[in-house]
Amino acid sequence: MNWPAPLDLSRLKTWPLAERRSLTAADEIGLDPDAAPRPCGAEAEGVIAECAARVRAARERGAAVMLIYGAHLLRNGAAAVIDKMLERNLLTHLATNGAGTIHDWEYAWLGRSTESVRDNVATGTFGAWSETARAIHLALYAGGLRGEGYGRALGRFIVEDGVSLPAAAELEQALCAAPADSLAPARASLLYAMQARGVPAGRSDWTHRWKQASIVAQAFAHNVPLTVHPGIGYDIISNHPWFDGAAIGRAATTDFAQFGAAVDQLDGGVVLNVGSAIMGPQVFEKSLSCVHNLRFQAGRPPVTGHSIYVVDIQEGGHWDWRQGEPPKTNPAYYLRFCKSYARMGGDMQYLQCDNALFMQRLYQALRG
Repeated sequence: MNWPAPLDLSRLKTWPLAERRSLTAADEIGLDPDAAPRPCGAEAEGVIAECAARVRAARERGAAVMLIYGAHLLRNGAAAVIDKMLERNLLTHLATNGAGTIHDWEYAWLGRSTESVRDNVATGTFGAWSETARAIHLALYAGGLRGEGYGRALGRFIVEDGVSLPAAAELEQALCAAPADSLAPARASLLYAMQARGVPAGRSDWTHRWKQASIVAQAFAHNVPLTVHPGIGYDIISNHPWFDGAAIGRAATTDFAQFGAAVDQLDGGVVLNVGSAIMGPQVFEKSLSCVHNLRFQAGRPPVTGHSIYVVDIQEGGHWDWRQGEPPKTNPAYYLRFCKSYARMGGDMQYLQCDNALFMQRLYQALRG
């Protein structure tokens, strides 16, 4: 069988982001951290109170408190709540997927995000927005030259309103001088992008007028690690002639190792998996195995004493995960995000709750 030629992504047409009909606006979705929250039911309030107590105890003992979140937490307006928690040193690590950063950057730069998948796929315009992929790639190219991961590179890009890239001749000189240097792949990737894709050298200014709407920027400003765990072809930055899976993968590899460093600090700590049904549990289980692999080589015990709170709006099968896994005849057995975390040791609970409401109530319980 003769394989068809791959798509030539360099021929993709893109449009200005401002021309897109965006469905959400940063100025309209923002949730006031200190406003009276909506009711969530007595059972949920009890779980949140317990969670707050465990977060407080974890921070007192210096253990990690990880927030692993999906894009909907941002889109539901929780950025200001997260900022307050970072400000009070209540969170030690944040992690999100590629979509979480795309909406984040669009809010920070344009003040708007979200599009109709149904309408725009039908017209070939879904994701084909010039500035979104350009900005994120510029951030990753610059961050790669510093050995930074995706989250830190994009956070710096937003906070510093752009990047400066070296000239092609400078990259060539560095590659010739140190072809086996750890930064050589990033230099080569950028050099190719400059020569083949028209990525510009020098300063690129991008004014982000809605920085307060960006969780990625807040984490960078508070010097709290935020890692990004994308998939190649998962995100709209694939729909662009600049699409560079090597640059994205390199940044994500750095972030996976950084995520593991947080897991290694999780003894007696807390994991908050809020609205991440796929990325969170999948990345966590691999990372915990890596941590145990290294710990056992060093004669150290496994991670213990940690608590895991999984929060989503999906019905959880009316199963108490503290008593173990349900039988295969129970629909709850097939909730992968619950089952994966239930196998990670520690104490795991599932709470069916709106994600932004959970974070607002948790913050207020911790604030006192």
